Amino acid sequence: MQAMTTFGSPSRRSGAADTDTGHGLTTYYNGACPVCRTEIQHYQKVDARHDVGLGWHDVSQGNGGLAIFGIAGDAATRRLYAIDDKGQLHAGVDAFIAVWRHLPGYRWIARLIALPGLHAVAVAVYEGILAPLLFQWNRWRRRRHR
Repeated sequence: MQAMTTFGSPSRRSGAADTDTGHGLTTYYNGACPVCRTEIQHYQKVDARHDVGLGWHDVSQGNGGLAIFGIAGDAATRRLYAIDDKGQLHAGVDAFIAVWRHLPGYRWIARLIALPGLHAVAVAVYEGILAPLLFQWNRWRRRRHR
């Protein structure tokens, strides 16, 4: 049975080994976005402090394992993604939940946001407001610095 990604399309399995994988989960984030980068750096510190061993890939430096899913360029930087140890793609809020499930101190928020009513609200806010605003702001910043 396949899980659903946060934007409605079925999650897909990877057909090839992903060279950026950590133990169980690799997160794909937009390191060119200061807000995104700061949040991920925090999670990386928690990961390192507790020796969780997650994988982290900055998609502003290349698509990495997302390429096998046909995710590249703007699509890769538009939202958070994660690929688990079964090759399952998680996107948006579901990627955050996947990360939080692995990190001590965040498991409770993963359980909370995964609840059906809260999940729907979180998806609406992330996909309808936060992700588009951060994406547009980051594009504006890149054009301004050219």
